This record gives sequence, structure tokens and C-alpha cells, in this order.
Amino acid sequence: MNPFAPRVADSDRGSSLMGDQRTLEGVFQNFRTAYVLKDTVLYGQLLDSAFTFSYRNYERGVDVSWGRQEDLRATAGLFRAAQHIELTWHEVAASYGDSLRHDISRGFALTISFSPVDVVHIYGRATFRLQRARPQDPWRIVQWRDESFY
Repeated sequence: MNPFAPRVADSDRGSSLMGDQRTLEGVFQNFRTAYVLKDTVLYGQLLDSAFTFSYRNYERGVDVSWGRQEDLRATAGLFRAAQHIELTWHEVAASYGDSLRHDISRGFALTISFSPVDVVHIYGRATFRLQRARPQDPWRIVQWRDESFY
């Protein structure tokens, strides 16, 4: 057997990391995979061209937000700086919408290891708005609001 030409069954094992982005759970599976693999291309495929990220800066008492390009730059910087990232999605607190637009709020646990002695653990909640033009199209994240309190 040639180790550089694996059997078809062997090559299919990696595909379990990828979700079907035409399903809501597939979006979250791909989001997790993008973070764990630190894959900016996969992460970018999740975001709509009108994407907005927002969070509350409690120290300053203001809401902060930015668009898709700034988010992609920030995420790429995070992926480069981190040695290891683990993301676990938890319970869905709220979910409503239809086949073209859906809002989901769910908990998460994020661990980012910058070095063996610099590990950050974040537990929080995020609310997402997902949209698509037609039911057979993949979902894209239009809005992501991080509702975590650090």
C-alpha cells in the first residue's frame, strides 16, 4: 500500500470534520472546525458579505462592532498567534426563524493556548443571525453578537 495514496475509506475520515452548511448545525460544525484547524478560508466562507460582529465593552460602557474585512483580519491574527484553539458549542438558548433567515443564541466554551503558560478560557453566549437567498443555498452568518461577560 502506498502511504501517499490512501484508500478511499481512509480519506473519508477527515470529511467528518466538515458540516453541511445548508443546515444550521452544519454552520456551527464548520465554525468549530475553522477555529480548531485555524483555517481562515473556511472561516471566511461562513460570513456573509454584509457580516457584522458586535460585543459590549463593559469597561467603557459602549457597544463595539466591525464588519467582515476587519473580522477576517482579527481572526487571522488570532489564528496566527494561537498554538492551539478548542471551541465547544453548548445548548441552544433560543432559535427562531424560517428557511431563509434564522436567529440562534447558544452557549460556548473557547480555550485559546498562546503558549503552555498563557491559556485563556472563555465561557459565554453568542447570538447569530443566519441568512440565505434560497433554501438549497448554504447559510451565511450576517450578524454575530458576543453576549459574553468577561
